[in-house]
Amino acid sequence: VSERQIRTLVKKYREEGPNGLKHKNKIHKPAHAFSEEFKANIINLKLSNDYVDTNFSHFKDLLEERENIKISYSALYSILHSSGINSKKAHKARKTHRRRKRKEAEGMLVQTDGTPFDWFAIGKRYSLHGYIDDATGKILGLYMCENECLMGYLEITRQMLNKYGTPVAIYSDKYSVFFPATSQKVTIEEQLQGKEKPTTQFKRIMDVLGVQLIAASTSQAKGRIERLWETLQDRLVTEFKINGIKTIEHANKFLPKYIEKYNKQFAVEAKEKESKFIPLPPYVDLDILLTNKFTRVIDNAGTFSI
Repeated sequence: VSERQIRTLVKKYREEGPNGLKHKNKIHKPAHAFSEEFKANIINLKLSNDYVDTNFSHFKDLLEERENIKISYSALYSILHSSGINSKKAHKARKTHRRRKRKEAEGMLVQTDGTPFDWFAIGKRYSLHGYIDDATGKILGLYMCENECLMGYLEITRQMLNKYGTPVAIYSDKYSVFFPATSQKVTIEEQLQGKEKPTTQFKRIMDVLGVQLIAASTSQAKGRIERLWETLQDRLVTEFKINGIKTIEHANKFLPKYIEKYNKQFAVEAKEKESKFIPLPPYVDLDILLTNKFTRVIDNAGTFSI
């Protein structure tokens, strides 16, 4: 402190004693300060069964959405942290990876993956399939199945085609739904069609749509959707719990509404305003396109085996 402040403090001490050295806010509560009842309500809500597993940021969003309580993150952090409550999403030291720049326009590249997780907190894992746009971070489709499978990927493809259209390329891992195993041989049907390499049902559908299928060698390469899973594994469990969702069927009905909520909060603007998605032609029947197709020969008895 300066010499002038020292003189002021000495004067206050002589006039008021030790209390003169205290800051006035220690004695008189500021008019804009939160009441003890308000703080207690925030703490009780955070410790309640509905919100106990949320991180501070998600809890702040839910307070405004469901409890009609609007509070800044810093104020919320101060109230909870001073009460000994810490956010479960603590920042950890991680290995650094140089992030690939986003694509310039929506629809240029779509990342896809599936993740098994205990979404309903019942000790059983189900697989959530998803599409995310590389340029905007916008979720294009989500669908849950018991296991990661072709059906899950076809259903998110249906959601994307219906709402946005056909992208330029899809970026996936080397899962057998997208790319055949190295041991897989070319079938007789594929040989008759002049194909030299084995392919998958999903790849055939992408060929019909004119979509390029690109394989990622590492999980870091498709970091956009890997970070999406981190966010959803943190937030969706609470969203399912507070909305009473306990089955795959109810989850798949709820997910389209949650996609809108997520995109409104987290999606960003692409550098280029013009979308690269191509609208699906009206003559394309998705019930016929998004199917497993097999070629079989009918014998003299008019039957075939499958």
